[in-house]
Amino acid sequence: MTVSRRRALPGDLPRRERIARMIRVDHAGEYGAKRIYEGQLAVLGRGPKGPVIEHMAEQEREHLDTFDRLVAERGVRPTLLHPLWHVGAFAMGAATALLGDRAAMACTVAVEEVIDDHYARQADALGEDEPELKAVIERFRAEELEHREIGLQHEAEQAPGYRLLSGAVKAATRTAIWLSERV
Repeated sequence: MTVSRRRALPGDLPRRERIARMIRVDHAGEYGAKRIYEGQLAVLGRGPKGPVIEHMAEQEREHLDTFDRLVAERGVRPTLLHPLWHVGAFAMGAATALLGDRAAMACTVAVEEVIDDHYARQADALGEDEPELKAVIERFRAEELEHREIGLQHEAEQAPGYRLLSGAVKAATRTAIWLSERV
């Protein structure tokens, strides 16, 4: 049984608000991903990892374009934290890139591991109620997993302080998700 098929409980959000939260947080997340890659490209763009990062950035721009459309079509209010994500995500991308190619890839791996779980939970919650939105989420999830694999292939786990860096990026990503759903 999917979450969308279970009986509503007191305190559950109405379906429309649950869907709006999903679109709002995914819009914010794809904007944040775009800004992370812009920060990394500002530092590493002319280096050997530039084309690899540009490939992932292009996919994130497509994801953002899709959520821009969904926000407009469905009348979803974007997160009020957009200005914070504009600066914070760019700073995260630039800071990890300043630590080196491997640290930039470690940032990608950490973000994408959190997003994989996030998108999987959303797809499960949608069940069959929103086939178009679910298909978008599943396609983007597959591309985010591709980014994770690219990061691993480019020695993310060999970044200095990988566990600490990965943990910090994952915590920041989870916090951004929680806040963007609500604010």
